Amino acid sequence: MFLGRLEFRERKKRRIGILTAGGDAPGLNAVIRGVVKSATLAGYEVIGFCRGYEGLLAPVEYKILDYRNTSGILSQGGTILGTTNKGRFQCTIGEDQRVGVAPELLQQVKKTLSELDVEGLICVGGDGSLTVAQRLFEAGIPVVGVPKTIDNDLSSTVFTFGFDSAVASATDALDRLHTTAASHGRVMILEVMGRHAGWIALHAGIAGGGDVILIPEITWSYEGICRQITARDSMGKNFTLIVVAEGAQLPEGDHVVQEVPPLGGQVRLGGIGHRLAAEIERRLDRECRVVVLGHLQRGGGPTAFDRVLATQFAVHAVQLLSDKKYGQMIAYRPPHIESVRLEDAISKLSRVNPHGPEVRSARALGISLGDDPVSSGCGAPDCESIPGSISMVSVPVFA
Repeated sequence: MFLGRLEFRERKKRRIGILTAGGDAPGLNAVIRGVVKSATLAGYEVIGFCRGYEGLLAPVEYKILDYRNTSGILSQGGTILGTTNKGRFQCTIGEDQRVGVAPELLQQVKKTLSELDVEGLICVGGDGSLTVAQRLFEAGIPVVGVPKTIDNDLSSTVFTFGFDSAVASATDALDRLHTTAASHGRVMILEVMGRHAGWIALHAGIAGGGDVILIPEITWSYEGICRQITARDSMGKNFTLIVVAEGAQLPEGDHVVQEVPPLGGQVRLGGIGHRLAAEIERRLDRECRVVVLGHLQRGGGPTAFDRVLATQFAVHAVQLLSDKKYGQMIAYRPPHIESVRLEDAISKLSRVNPHGPEVRSARALGISLGDDPVSSGCGAPDCESIPGSISMVSVPVFA
């Protein structure tokens, strides 16, 4: 990384910019590489802004990206441009607490792009980062969005890159926990990410042979979990694998919160696995162990699926800028890669439908969702795309 100086010189090539914002996810470097390769062949020079949107502000931080400094990054995790989910551009806390971007910041962004002769900006991020991109577009800045989140909770696209890699990581963890759980006859609990949506828990739970899957979209009870454990005991299965999303609410309706920022902001979830283990041990006198996968889900290289998806997103983003179709987000709608309005994409979260095919498949396999299957649901007619938020609660992490 180096601090680029704003230059005023005649250039032969047109310029586009790219930045990666929000939490990191496997596949970010694949997007950067895809943008550079396709844009270069189309006659563009690519500027990569460092540390997300912060790199657009003085002192401006950027790199000229080319074949040499993006060679070999396809399989690398993280992002060579750096990213941040803090700073002056924080724009969203869940679905119901969106805020604007200060006018002076928008003016600084315009000034930076003008002085660098950048005619279009590709913003790679999740719902918060793409909300910032929408604010830039509303201010007259030419932007295109690329969806990125391991939670897979962005609407308008079936999958976001990073999700498949996170599921692969969680599935591998379950595979490993299966053998130690069976050896010791234990209840093993795997806590995975999933703030508003349970996609990672659900997919990994099915792929990794989980026995209980707890997600934010389905209300569960301790009784439902204990019934599953005792039922397995009666079948001679003396161990149980439980997968729980960090955003799954307790039966009382609260979230387990690890940290509440003193000056406001997005609360840090975490600890539901330990709360669950303590209650199971109390009720059934069973030995429980908890593994919190945490940032391991976001680290490491992307799967082959995420590499392909990220590369396709990159190519289509460059094409949108070339066609001057601004204010759009790339979307995967099998078998096509399309684009949708950024405004529509960030308007609601994509959540698991309690009556959808994945949940029905899990139930058919005998997997418990911790509930009464007849009365399960989130109360909405279609939970695939409904507003999501987290209420501020003070539930300490069980130590």
